[in-house]
Amino acid sequence: MKYDVQDISPVERKISVTVPAEEANAAILTTIALYKTKYDVKGFRKGKAPASVIEGKFRGQIYNEATTDLINYHINDILNQLKLTPMSRINVDAGLLARDEEFTYTLGFEIAPQFDLPTYIGLDVDEERVEVKDEEVAEVERRILDNQAKPKVISDVREPKDGEIVTVSFGAYRDGEVISGIKAENFELTLGEGQALPEFEELIKTLTTGQSGEKDITFPADFINTELAGQTVTMKITLHAVKVKELPEMGDDVAKKAGFENLEKMREAIRQSYQESRKQLHKSAAQKKLLDGLVKLLDFPLPPSLVEDRIDRLIKDLEYRLDRKGKNLLSLGKTMEQLREEYRAEAEQSARAELLLLAVADKEGLSVNPQELDAALNRLAMQTRQDFMELKRYYEENNLVVALKDRLLMDKAMEFIYSKAQRREIDPVQAESADESESKPKRRAAKKAPKAE
Repeated sequence: MKYDVQDISPVERKISVTVPAEEANAAILTTIALYKTKYDVKGFRKGKAPASVIEGKFRGQIYNEATTDLINYHINDILNQLKLTPMSRINVDAGLLARDEEFTYTLGFEIAPQFDLPTYIGLDVDEERVEVKDEEVAEVERRILDNQAKPKVISDVREPKDGEIVTVSFGAYRDGEVISGIKAENFELTLGEGQALPEFEELIKTLTTGQSGEKDITFPADFINTELAGQTVTMKITLHAVKVKELPEMGDDVAKKAGFENLEKMREAIRQSYQESRKQLHKSAAQKKLLDGLVKLLDFPLPPSLVEDRIDRLIKDLEYRLDRKGKNLLSLGKTMEQLREEYRAEAEQSARAELLLLAVADKEGLSVNPQELDAALNRLAMQTRQDFMELKRYYEENNLVVALKDRLLMDKAMEFIYSKAQRREIDPVQAESADESESKPKRRAAKKAPKAE
């Protein structure tokens, strides 16, 4: 076998392969021999049929399989010799082997570009100092108390207030008919927590125990039920009871019910949890600064398929976030081509960051052993509540192990860069509040979706 490598671009290679007739014949005869021991032929004992009979009976399968096996063998051999790792699918342009004939075919694929690594050791970076405020610990304590509160029905006949629990029956009506799925009996709701539409709660607050009322309500355009989004319906509600939360006194008993030895241990655990999560958050932010700074120094061509794959991932993430809002990509009023172009710059930055980290891992001799791969899969299995062996088999059968290994290598490379950085501790920065539409649950007519009547 001989081959010739052609550089189509800095990230694309085309390899022309020439196989002499003797090697082509050997591949065909090897496959015939395998078929001879594997399949029965009427009139012959298993394994005793002449090669010519086997070839005549299974000719199509034999020549296809012989061609595929030979090309796969060549691919591994050539890539090992050239020390190349494809960054894309390998495109094969080939016919079928033929007896006593030279066989030629071509391979095409993308590779990682060659580039000079910028200085990544001893970089300066600011990292926020971890700080846990007393009021943050107190807020967690308040939630623990609230979880242990016992609702008590009030005897006073009055309108309910925010913070109180109401028991109601309700239904949404259009043209006198109840709308399927928007009806419930003895439904409990805590007022003032944003669990229901404001108009829904306002109507409840005008009632006293035993009273009924109705009001026209217009569902918001981003309502979780797209069939009702922007629609106006008549909401009818009956208030059955009003309850207040009786909070226990904060002490060791509360702490024990929450799973702690005593109140002091609970407060220590709350503060430690804040510290650990905040430390990791600040570390991640510092690592991102380091990586972003390094990527700005890079300018090299990218494998097109790598960029397209990263665009696919970004759009899938966008779809997930829109789905949480009860929307889809069509709601953006943009074509798929427009969306892909909008995400191209971000995808290119992500691709360069990955190639940089893999190059650092290679230069520093970082590696991932089988135990680390298994540990990563085990963590994923526990997070997704899947069987470890089934998940591992899925990754192996779908060629996902290499991608997982690369991700672990990139994490190690980032950790290496961070460990060698000159970190300067700075005062905590007041973080801006996240977009409420992303951080809060979807507004609904009621918190728990009632079953259709």
